[in-house]
Amino acid sequence: MKRKTLVLTLCLVLSLGTLTYGRFINKKSNNNSMASSNIEKPSTDIPKNESKDDSKIEKKSTPNKNVEDKKEIKKPTDANNTKNQPKKDANEKSSNNVSTDTKERDWFFVPKKDGTPSGAPDDVLNIINKNSAYYLGDTSEKVIYLTFDEGYENGYTGKILDILKANDVKAAFFVVVPYINSNKDLVKRMVDEGHLVCNHSNHHPSMAQAALKGKDVFDKELTDTEKAFEDLTGKKMPKYFRPPMGKYSELSLQYTKELGYKTIFWSFAYNDWDPNKQPSQEYAKKLINERTHNGGIFLLHAVSKTNTEILDSVIKELKSKGYRFASLDELK
Repeated sequence: MKRKTLVLTLCLVLSLGTLTYGRFINKKSNNNSMASSNIEKPSTDIPKNESKDDSKIEKKSTPNKNVEDKKEIKKPTDANNTKNQPKKDANEKSSNNVSTDTKERDWFFVPKKDGTPSGAPDDVLNIINKNSAYYLGDTSEKVIYLTFDEGYENGYTGKILDILKANDVKAAFFVVVPYINSNKDLVKRMVDEGHLVCNHSNHHPSMAQAALKGKDVFDKELTDTEKAFEDLTGKKMPKYFRPPMGKYSELSLQYTKELGYKTIFWSFAYNDWDPNKQPSQEYAKKLINERTHNGGIFLLHAVSKTNTEILDSVIKELKSKGYRFASLDELK
């Protein structure tokens, strides 16, 4: 009896031990499974602490986003409605491409001292060639196009007109509205003596910035100047435009062309615009002689005392070298 009881007790102990060990193994297995599920895997998301750099990435990816947005636009089901939908013009389409179409640029050229025409970068030449913009005229002959910018009157324009008349030279004067309104007699004299009085805008802004404000704002800069000139002279303003400060964009050149204008840059200019920092006559004449070239569009500022003092001798010297002075109307 005692032996039977002892056997039963041993069996019970062994069963309990096996059960306890099984539970321990299962628990450990579960814990290991849970631990492995919490191991971090490489994330495909950009970490939050790099979010500041995201803005640069997003800007670059903007064109793709625009494409996705366009896909979501529902197309008209009616064929007639589709035909009547207004077409996007080139300006609206290009306005999304900020880096190319509306980027503000400063006109510059590469001067040369060997009598050959000034150069410009290929990307710039591509932009100006398709938008009726010029910085050179006919380089096949010894011809110069003389132009003056008139932002305000400094007392020299009358003398400049005297010199041009004495040498039978016609020039182009680019004027702003305040100049027209404040110097009516001078503007009338320019016209009467056969010079071109051309558009330099109303308020003298960066035309690249004006274009960003909308085509209406841009157009008004030119049309207000046209009106002021026509009200004074009774004549239509010649369709030549010089961007103030030489600032432009591809879009601003396109807007200018759409108004029927040719944009006139330059292949010769120097630091003559500050009345308080005038170059010496010797320096100015040396620079002009070194950089004169066929088809040169010369930009001079009429506020310059030095320009006024050397103009007569410069014209005579260039003529003696075989150069002639032509009107912008000869540009093709």
